Amino acid sequence: MGAHVLIFPLPLQGPINCMLKLAELLCLHQIKVTFIITQHIHRRLLHSSHAQPHSTKYGDSFRFNPIPDGLPHDHPRTVFEFSELMTSLGAAAPPILHQMLISTDDHSPTCVVADGLLTFATDIAAQARVPLLYFDTISPSAIWTYMCLPKLIQAGDLPFKDDNQDEYIRNAPELEGIMRHRDLPSFCRGAIDFTDPQVDLVLKQVHHMPLSQGLIFNTFQRLDAPVLAQIRNLCPNIYAIGPLHALLLKNRTSCYINSTSIYQEDRSCISWLDNQPARSVLYVSIGSLCVMTKENFFEVLHGTVNSGSRFLWVRRPGSVAGLDPVEIPNELSRATEERGCTVSWAPQQEVLAHPAVGGFLTHSGWNSTLESLVAGIPMICWPHYVDQQVNSRFVGEVWKVGLDMKDSCDRVVVEKMVREVMEVRKDEFLERAKEMSEAAEASVGEGGSSAADLDRLIDDIKNMKLSTEHK
Repeated sequence: MGAHVLIFPLPLQGPINCMLKLAELLCLHQIKVTFIITQHIHRRLLHSSHAQPHSTKYGDSFRFNPIPDGLPHDHPRTVFEFSELMTSLGAAAPPILHQMLISTDDHSPTCVVADGLLTFATDIAAQARVPLLYFDTISPSAIWTYMCLPKLIQAGDLPFKDDNQDEYIRNAPELEGIMRHRDLPSFCRGAIDFTDPQVDLVLKQVHHMPLSQGLIFNTFQRLDAPVLAQIRNLCPNIYAIGPLHALLLKNRTSCYINSTSIYQEDRSCISWLDNQPARSVLYVSIGSLCVMTKENFFEVLHGTVNSGSRFLWVRRPGSVAGLDPVEIPNELSRATEERGCTVSWAPQQEVLAHPAVGGFLTHSGWNSTLESLVAGIPMICWPHYVDQQVNSRFVGEVWKVGLDMKDSCDRVVVEKMVREVMEVRKDEFLERAKEMSEAAEASVGEGGSSAADLDRLIDDIKNMKLSTEHK
């Protein structure tokens, strides 16, 4: 039998999106994949997307293995209950994973690829003597920021001694002169509560990553070389194989990628875009998890409408807390009808690649950031949590492919930034975004850094098969 990889993502849209693409790449290179997924997410995935063709297309080379997450069927499983999900999954999953790893049949696993937050995988894989690779589906710059936190705490730089959020951080190589206090994760502001489940998760992740046999990142060398060099000091074996959606397109004979969304996509927005002028539309989406207040929603909507720009807005059910559509003023509704299009969920890669789109107002999730970079679309970044604070800073200050709207939600600021990206500095931003898009495409092409790292990952997994056969 050939190599067999267990892939275990975090049960959230972003990590699943990434890891299903990795799974398909492995299948295309004759590696069998078992994709561990919670029963709740599996039901949603099959209902909302075209994920089932993974099983039919690759036959015995790919299968979903749904497992319980330990939560009641009616649990909301939103971002507000994330710590409950992680606690429950941390109790339910380990015995299941252990049993899968000690299997002695012909399909025994060659290695495990697990999300970096699933730290229980370290001990289980070690006990079963199965190699473990952690796939951190957030940005390397955010991971390096997390890795620097213990040093910042030890040096007395955290918690911050004052409320000056614009002061630059110290004792963090490659981040000094770039990252300000306000660019660190939100839990770093004020007193750090070490009993906070989010803080505990991050510090455990930092401790466990070097214990794996390697780290996989959805990035490319040209984008993150300085940060990757720092991470290699602690974790020498790194595979930078992004942007994954672009790499997958290069490896497939078809130019079509199946949807991996747990939300039902409304493709009517593509027809609407077809009737808009080139680079005239601002795409607005805050991703699969973020929730905004009604007050912030109206500020962003007012600012977008007042800018005069055409816009395509993804308003996911539940993404605006407590909003009743009848509360939207008539003038805003009329402007949306005249210059805008609203859908509950969109095929984002296709939207960003559409010639009518000229800008992206985003929450700065890592998948969204990479998809925008590949498409050559400038960004207005309005981050909420996790790695988004870091990503938005790098977009505006390091890669210079957009503007950082962090810690601001005022209609005047929104209008100004939309005008900057869509009118005033449009050519400047589009040119810079085009450069980054070309760099991303080069990385996944023949001789590119990501293509080379994928080849190395494939070879290493197949060699792991040889070594595990003799364990």
